[in-house]
Amino acid sequence: MIPTDVAALSGGGDLQSQISDVRREIRHLQEAVLSHAVIDQAIGVVITVGGLRPDQGVDVLTAVSRRTGIGVGAVAEYLVDWVVTERLPDGLRTALDAALAETRAVLAENAPPVTCPVAAR
Repeated sequence: MIPTDVAALSGGGDLQSQISDVRREIRHLQEAVLSHAVIDQAIGVVITVGGLRPDQGVDVLTAVSRRTGIGVGAVAEYLVDWVVTERLPDGLRTALDAALAETRAVLAENAPPVTCPVAAR
């Protein structure tokens, strides 16, 4: 009879432990990919609302995180949800407005202002 159990094939728990480790690593990688996707989407929200370039969107997102003390991933989730719910916590909205104003001030000093019809909302 051919053993079909992984532990029986390996002669012990070492292979089973390795499989568990690989599965755990796969879960972590899946979570990281999802987290990066949400952050990328939030950057898209910021650059659309602010009429910014992608690199400036990253700066605004991290500035909002610093101003609020909320992690970048959580801020990203709030911003992505905001598109659907049209609701953003007051402190987050205040931090976003301040970070956008700061970025726009730098833009005004260095280049012609960028306008975006969505930002007028």
